[in-house]
Amino acid sequence: MSVSFADGVLVLQTPGTTYAAYCGADDIPLHCYWGPRIASADAVVLAAGMAGRLAVEWPSFRSAANGHEEYPLEGRLQFGRAALSLEFPGAVRSTEWTLAGHLVHDEHHVELMFDVQRYEVSVSLHYRVYEDTDVIDRWASLRNGPGVVDVHRFDSAAWVMPEWERHRLSHLTGRWAAETLLRRVELVDGRFVLESRRGTTSHHANPWFAIDDGSATEDFGGVYSAALHWSGSWRLLAQRELGEPAQVLFGWGHEGFGPRRLAAGEVLETPVSSGLFSAAGFGGVSRMWHAYALGQVLPRAAEDRPVLFNSWEATGFSVDEAGQLGLARQAASLGCELFVLDDGWFGRRSSDAAGLGDWWVSRERFPRGLEPLIDEVHELGMGFGLWVEPEMVNPDSDLYRAHPDWVYRFEGRSPALMRNQLVLNLARPDVAQWVLRELDSLLSAHDLQFVKWDMNRPVADAGWPSAPGAVGRIWFDHVTAVYSILDVLREKHPGVAFEACSGGGGRVDLGMMARSDQFWVSDNTDALDRRSIQHGFSQVYPARTMACWVTDQPSFINKRVGVPLEYRFHVAMAGVLGIGGDLAAWSVDELALARELVAEYKVIRPLVQHGTQYRLGVPGRELSAVQYVSADRAESVVLAYQEAQQFDSVPRPLQLRGLDADAVYSVDGLELTGAALMSYGLVLHLTGDYASRVIRLERVL
Repeated sequence: MSVSFADGVLVLQTPGTTYAAYCGADDIPLHCYWGPRIASADAVVLAAGMAGRLAVEWPSFRSAANGHEEYPLEGRLQFGRAALSLEFPGAVRSTEWTLAGHLVHDEHHVELMFDVQRYEVSVSLHYRVYEDTDVIDRWASLRNGPGVVDVHRFDSAAWVMPEWERHRLSHLTGRWAAETLLRRVELVDGRFVLESRRGTTSHHANPWFAIDDGSATEDFGGVYSAALHWSGSWRLLAQRELGEPAQVLFGWGHEGFGPRRLAAGEVLETPVSSGLFSAAGFGGVSRMWHAYALGQVLPRAAEDRPVLFNSWEATGFSVDEAGQLGLARQAASLGCELFVLDDGWFGRRSSDAAGLGDWWVSRERFPRGLEPLIDEVHELGMGFGLWVEPEMVNPDSDLYRAHPDWVYRFEGRSPALMRNQLVLNLARPDVAQWVLRELDSLLSAHDLQFVKWDMNRPVADAGWPSAPGAVGRIWFDHVTAVYSILDVLREKHPGVAFEACSGGGGRVDLGMMARSDQFWVSDNTDALDRRSIQHGFSQVYPARTMACWVTDQPSFINKRVGVPLEYRFHVAMAGVLGIGGDLAAWSVDELALARELVAEYKVIRPLVQHGTQYRLGVPGRELSAVQYVSADRAESVVLAYQEAQQFDSVPRPLQLRGLDADAVYSVDGLELTGAALMSYGLVLHLTGDYASRVIRLERVL
């Protein structure tokens, strides 16, 4: 794989695709090509053609480069929304730059360097490719000179789509308890915006999209996709004018977030936005994202994630040593490998109204401290984990009484409470250092294997009374402080795994993935709802990162009852299996079934967590499934679901994917070729509502 920049032409070659841009005499980089691999010489010819197309006389009210810019600037004759918007002294909001050179860092990374005219400011556009994936990483960096510059917009990338007649955009949307729901919309002339204004990735939209011409399916068709490595406020803006290509601006910060003021000599670097093209439909896009995440982003991706028990839904805030130990013994008897003590173990935390910020063990609830419980959990053969919410504080806490100025707020106004808590100003280095010290002390004092890092409210009242000029820094610096804290903790405590949580799936993104071992996908553990949530999650994030719990009925979200325990387990077995029910209330038969299903999950775990995933249908009333295939295609497992049976119908044969067509597989006592299983399918006998099965295939010839 290679990157090159010669005679104004940028060419990126990945294993299966080519990406090209052209920087002509006016120093405005123009996008030329992105798609199936072509020769570098072809890319040069296409760049010359692009330059010729835009050299003709254009009528008034329209810029020649409009929609074709590789990275659109604000000002001059560029009238679309800008990826870069700077304000210079005198309220100048127009940026012109000159190509100053380029730097090939290695065969995978090239940097195009631009000097902003009339100001001592420089901007670089970065591109990175890989040997084993068609994913392209893009980001930008900005270096200020001796003056003051205000940053109003600084996107990671502008992704230009082909000049199709139609552009259909797929995205993930939702809300708390209904995250990552897949939606598809037609892009019309104008602008389509997705963003988070909450200081987190958010439950309401996820920083990922896919675009096709309206004809792609799960298995066929050209699809472009991009994602953002960022865990705070962000914006995706797709813009298209009549006769122009669609262009998607992608980066940190919501509309009106700042501006962020740069000090003299300060350097600001955007998060990475990664993009890819696949000719194998939406499924091909997903599998490419999964491979990239496991190969380039997720730490310790080759490890198996353990079967977890979490105490929250069993006990709530009513925690003590005896009760937790009782749950731990039952969890161990089921085969659980990790026991997690959730909220309520610290400070004066008897409800959500007090205690956040006081990260000392409650001697009222644990008179002997946590060590005896941790030791006994370890003796049961399980690791031990704790829940924390380090970015938050309750007004009723020792921390807030000592440091009321440590929260985001505006002078003269009381900050707004949500869930009886406020957000600590981690943009302040002293506050961030305090959080790091508290967590480091907690991990140093206890033999932990797991930390669930939660964030149960968005950022609001984003003021900083002691530094009013720094308000625009909050939306960026808070997130980078969280990243720094996690990076230090992971380095100092390599035996501790971290789960990213924000009231469920409010912090699911590639930026947090780089610092976590798994995601808490949603507080909604209802199995039927989870099918849709997990379907959307799988569009970009791999099963290895998806924590899924089996919990009790009725579901606290929608009060659903009547869903069999086996179905609930089978849904949770599609990712990293966990249990969150009150085991003391389970019947002998339920405990026996759970023990069998945990054992079965451990058998299929290598395939689920590390295999190649195929979505077979869409969650709904009829049969659908998720299939996982080993790298050598010798094994496969299928998790099949039927939510409801209508009339006397029986499921259609389930056509499998990813097998070796010439191989013979043993399945359900039969021997069939991969070709037959993929072309005709597997006949399943599912009857009734909430029917499900686990089917294992092994290559025998």
